[in-house]
Amino acid sequence: MTLRVTTSRERQLARQAKPNARMSTREINKHCKPDAAGQQLLERAMEQLGLSARAYHRILKVARTIADITGAENVTSTHVAEAVGYRVLDRHKGA
Repeated sequence: MTLRVTTSRERQLARQAKPNARMSTREINKHCKPDAAGQQLLERAMEQLGLSARAYHRILKVARTIADITGAENVTSTHVAEAVGYRVLDRHKGA
């Protein structure tokens, strides 16, 4: 593992005692709340891409992980945009 990944995992364990992938909905709402611009971006993506509530939470967990890797305290629109991009790529790969 790279130093960035190791450091990111340590941040996750310190914050919620588990990796981001294992967070419950309540924990996602607490630890993955994006800034206002990120929330608007996510809402637009949900509507335009027809994503489910499950996809919404998965995107937030990925955005939180991206924020952790970059050392950011909060989830921003940049993190959300990257996470949505991965989701779009994943959907096209599976099609």
